[in-house]
Amino acid sequence: MIGYRSTRDPTKTSVRFEEALLQGLAPDGGLYLPERIPQLSPALWRSASSLAEVGIGVLGAWLEGELSPEELEPIVREALNFPAPLVPLGEGLYVLELFHGPTLSFKDFGARTMARLMGHFLRKRGEQRIILAATSGDTGSAVADGFAGQENIQVVLLYPRGLVSEVQERQLIVQRPGVRCFAVEGTFDDCQRLVKEAFVDPRLAHLPLSSANSINIGRLLPQALYYLWAARQLGGETLNFCVPSGNLGNLTGGVLAALMGQPVRRFIAAHNANRFFPDFLAGRREAFQFHPTLATLSNAMDVGAPSNFERLYHLLDPKCLRAWVWGTAVDDGTTLARMRTTYEQHGYLACPHTAVGLEAALRYREATGDPTPIVALSTAHPSKFPDAVGRALGMEPPRHPALEALKTQPTQVEPLEPHLEALRARLLG
Repeated sequence: MIGYRSTRDPTKTSVRFEEALLQGLAPDGGLYLPERIPQLSPALWRSASSLAEVGIGVLGAWLEGELSPEELEPIVREALNFPAPLVPLGEGLYVLELFHGPTLSFKDFGARTMARLMGHFLRKRGEQRIILAATSGDTGSAVADGFAGQENIQVVLLYPRGLVSEVQERQLIVQRPGVRCFAVEGTFDDCQRLVKEAFVDPRLAHLPLSSANSINIGRLLPQALYYLWAARQLGGETLNFCVPSGNLGNLTGGVLAALMGQPVRRFIAAHNANRFFPDFLAGRREAFQFHPTLATLSNAMDVGAPSNFERLYHLLDPKCLRAWVWGTAVDDGTTLARMRTTYEQHGYLACPHTAVGLEAALRYREATGDPTPIVALSTAHPSKFPDAVGRALGMEPPRHPALEALKTQPTQVEPLEPHLEALRARLLG
């Protein structure tokens, strides 16, 4: 059985995955990391016929002793019941489309899996949880959809008012059973700070709070699966992965996949104007020297103080981190230009986050000459960003039935000041 320890005090007694999942954040404010990472035979994913089969095998190794194969299989098959196709763009560049889940975002992989894992453990314990999560765009709708109606679970979402796209906001605030949504007068960093403060607030200690952001280890393990599935689709060869990055959870999932045994030559961390991590990798910033969040077209990546940097810093020492991960920052003008060029050259319509990744992938290849195939993660469907597509291409993206259906559904949202006192009053009220 694998134990989990806090990044803040790894000398403390480890906890089971079940405890780490249900707690979300460690009691000392740190993030949970595994004591060891299982070394898996490549045959475990290279022989799989679907992403769900990858998940059953890989998560089975992580959860051995806590969840039987008979319990795990229906959870994974129900959670990961949508495709993740690989699209070639030529010259060794591929796009891994992670937006075919119910909310058209890669966040569906982690949110749906952890919701069902959490529901399983809570039923066995006869307990309840309140999921408290911050979102800069796609996390919230994936969590709301994945957890809505789950037995013994309520959801409280915080998002920065006016700093998510109109479509993303509609996805967030559609009424769902057991879900409350708050529009915070501030940035994503304010939302994330409120969540962290609530978890360590003595006056909220009696509430059964947990998280569904990528601060929860239960979100990260499912995100490692699609890296392995991409490798399976390309025959198991050594790859580079280009990851549009904000809170660094997606990249951390990739690092976990590599540490399990997937050959990865290099990770490319593709950031927008919120460039703390690329600056750190280049030696221009010290550890944890964050900066305020800047608003960009790729808003789901607008994170000035990425939480999972703490995990990466402990998983890989700074020297190894800088050697294995190459980073760059892409401004809005270049993002629009890459959306336009990608469509003109390949007929491929990319969302702004995916365009940041494609630009970074091409920059990496030009800077290094590395011929290793690059898989760029496409994180959201372009129909979620009609304004950005319009600015880049002068047209509307194709309408998606899932988004069109939202327009006739009732919504519910509450305003919130960016202060712990305000959140505490709502949670206790």
